Amino acid sequence: MKAAVYDSPGPPTVLRYVDVPDPSCGPDDVLIAVEAISIEGGDLINRRSTPQQSRWIVGYAGAGTVVSVGENVRDRKVGDKVTAFDMHGSHAELWSVPASRTWLVPDGLEMAQAAALPISFGTAYHCVITKGGLREAETVLIQAAAGGVGLAAIQLARDIGATVIAVASGRERLARLVDLGASHVIDRREKDVIEEVLRLTGGEGANLAIDPVGSTLQASLSALAPEGRVVFVGNAGGGGLNVDLWQPMQSNQTLHGVFMGSLFERPAVRRTVDDLLKVAAEKRIEIVIDRIFSLQDASLAHEHAETAKPLGRVAMVT
Repeated sequence: MKAAVYDSPGPPTVLRYVDVPDPSCGPDDVLIAVEAISIEGGDLINRRSTPQQSRWIVGYAGAGTVVSVGENVRDRKVGDKVTAFDMHGSHAELWSVPASRTWLVPDGLEMAQAAALPISFGTAYHCVITKGGLREAETVLIQAAAGGVGLAAIQLARDIGATVIAVASGRERLARLVDLGASHVIDRREKDVIEEVLRLTGGEGANLAIDPVGSTLQASLSALAPEGRVVFVGNAGGGGLNVDLWQPMQSNQTLHGVFMGSLFERPAVRRTVDDLLKVAAEKRIEIVIDRIFSLQDASLAHEHAETAKPLGRVAMVT
């Protein structure tokens, strides 16, 4: 099969489109003929900085058709359309994944959107609802709101009836956030986020902040109301995480950490992703795909995802 691989970590140009052996299908796995791949933030971080064995196939997320089923698998069959999550391997024509990390794709949902949904919307749901406990009439601050998780969080918070303050940059991108449900937008390049949140909330601060950036964590805490909550869900901004926790302690604020890699096989999380796929197929939420590349142009796709400030996810097709 063909796959996008790297031998040593580095810039997007380390990715090569080459022939590699087909993966085997284990007893608890399904083998997927990949049709669409969603490039996730973790894929970019791994390619940039994580040494692996030679010809390593990166990739957390993809969707396609089941072509083989392991002997222990009872709830998947050849021909099923599925979307999947695993810690590596999606940047390829074939992908062997534990069946417990797959979801059936409902009719009416495009495969690129299906590939992007579990991580973006599954993560956002866990942050906004499960951990964040957002309620109607509360205010939520969403950092990096133009990314996949941010766009999902806007829509979930909108449907709850919360006031959504979304942070991004660029006039067109900010306008799109309003279309998706943001009540207020802040251009981080033009305004101080903390000052704007306090102004918009009459000096009270946000009840909840969703932060997938990491380097903005101190600002998220500073923009919170007393007894507010921050859900910290990544370090897309890179660098160290030096946060002063004295003021949050005095304000009785709560910091939740979320890493979804260990959670997707939990029954409640699996059911949530199933439900979100159905909602997406009914067009009640929008999975925003910025641009679609061919897998053979994986290096260009990664470069676009890293440097072009895409709105939503960048996808590839085989």
